[in-house]
Amino acid sequence: MRWHRCLRCDSWLPLPPPAAPVRDRPPARDEIALPLRGKPLRDKVVLRLIAINRAFHFVILALLGVAVLLFASHRHELKDTFYRVVVDLQGGVAGGPVHLGALRDVATSLPDYPPSDAREPFAPGRSVAAQLDEHDVLVHHPYDSFIASFERFIVEAADDPEVQAIKLTLYRPGGRSAIGDALSRAAAAGKDVSVMVELKARFDEARNIAWARSLERDGIHVVTGLVSLKTHAKLALVVRRDTGGGARRYAHIGSGNYNPDTSLSYADVGLFTADQRITGDVHALFNELTGSSRPPRGGLRHLLVAPADLLDRLLAMIERETAHARAGRPARIRAKLNGLADSTVAQALYKASQAGVDVDLVVRGICTLRPGVPGLSERIRVVSILGRFLEHARIYHFANGGGDAEEYYIGSADWRPRNLRRRVEVVAPVFDPAARRTLDKILTEELRAPTAWLLSPDGGYDRPES
Repeated sequence: MRWHRCLRCDSWLPLPPPAAPVRDRPPARDEIALPLRGKPLRDKVVLRLIAINRAFHFVILALLGVAVLLFASHRHELKDTFYRVVVDLQGGVAGGPVHLGALRDVATSLPDYPPSDAREPFAPGRSVAAQLDEHDVLVHHPYDSFIASFERFIVEAADDPEVQAIKLTLYRPGGRSAIGDALSRAAAAGKDVSVMVELKARFDEARNIAWARSLERDGIHVVTGLVSLKTHAKLALVVRRDTGGGARRYAHIGSGNYNPDTSLSYADVGLFTADQRITGDVHALFNELTGSSRPPRGGLRHLLVAPADLLDRLLAMIERETAHARAGRPARIRAKLNGLADSTVAQALYKASQAGVDVDLVVRGICTLRPGVPGLSERIRVVSILGRFLEHARIYHFANGGGDAEEYYIGSADWRPRNLRRRVEVVAPVFDPAARRTLDKILTEELRAPTAWLLSPDGGYDRPES
C-alpha cells in the first residue's frame, strides 16, 4: 500500500489503488455515482472527506486554543462549563464532565420537561405489514416511538421469510443500531438489500463512511450518492410476497433521519403506507438511485423529487391557489418548515398574498420572507416555535378550492435553494383521511401556539398578542 502525507491534517493517509483505464469520454460530475466496492474515484472521495474532516477538527482546536489565551485572564468571568470544554479540546486536563450529551439527562429531570412516554403507533401481536394492508399510519416523533415504528418496520422485514427486498436511504444514521443489524441479517438470509449512504452529510462524513464499509462487508449493495448532489431524501421500501404469489410493496417517507438517538429530541413526521400510488413511485425512484449514474429525472406521478421537478410543481401549486383566490374560491397555503430562503418561492407567495390567498407558515429557522408588509404580504403570517424539541418536520397544505380537493404533503425538503435545487429530496402526498386530519391538527395547533414567536415585517420576532 502507498501512503502520502496530508499537509492539512498532518496525518499519513493511504493512497487509492491505481486508477482504471481512461474512458473515451470522462463522465460529467453529476453523472458519477459512487458504488462502494473497488472504485478508485470512490476511494479518492472517501480520502478527501477524511482529510477534510480531520482538517476541520484541527481548525476548531486551533480556534479554541486562541480562545484559551484570550480569555485566560478573565477565567473567573466565564461559565465553568465553557472554559472546561475549551481546555479539554485544547488538550489540557478537563476540570469536570464536558460531554454535552449529558445535558439530555439534566433536561429530562427539569419541571418544564416532564418525562413523556412515546406512543406505539402499531398494535402489538400483528405485523406492521398486516396493519398497513388495512390503512396508512402517520407518525409524529418523538410523541410516537421511533423504535416501535420505523425500527420495528425494518426488523420485521429482515426477519420475515416472505420479504424479498429492503431498500432505504441513510443520511445521518448515527452509531450502530438495530437497523444496521437487521439489514445485515436480511442480507445473510439472501434478501436483496440496497442502501444509499450519503457520505457528504456535513460533520457525519467519517461515521457514514464507517456505515458504508460495514454494510458492504455484510454483503449489502451500497451506493454512496452522486458527486455533485447530496441525497437528503428519507425513504424506505420493503417488497414482500403476498398470499397470491405476487409482490406487495410497503414504503416509509419521512422528514427525519433514521437515527434512534435524534428521534428522541427532533420533532419529525413520517408516513407508512402500502398505497400502490405511493409505493410504485418509491420503487421507481429507488431503481434510479441505486441503479443509475444520473440524478433522478423526476416525472413521477405522485412523488415530488428535487432537483428534477419539486420546485416547478411547488410553484404550480402556489399559482393554483392564486388562481382560486382570484376566482373567489377557498384559497389557503399552510406549511411547516425548517427554513424558507428561496427567492422564487418567496415572490410566488407574495403574489398569492396580493391575490387574496391566506398564507400561514411555521418556520423554525431562517426566513427571508417578510410578512405583513402593506401592499405586498398582508395575508402572510409566519411563526417560529422553539421549545423542548427541535422542530424538524416538513408539512405542506394547499386548500385547492376547498372540500375533498385539498392536498397535504410531507417530506424532506425545506423551501431553500439547497433543498429545491442542489439536493435529492422527496415530498409525497398524503391520501389517508386519518393521516390528513393529524397533519391538519399539527398545523392548526402550532399556528395558534401561545409560545410561538411571530415574525414582524421588519424581520424581528415578537410574542403574539393574546
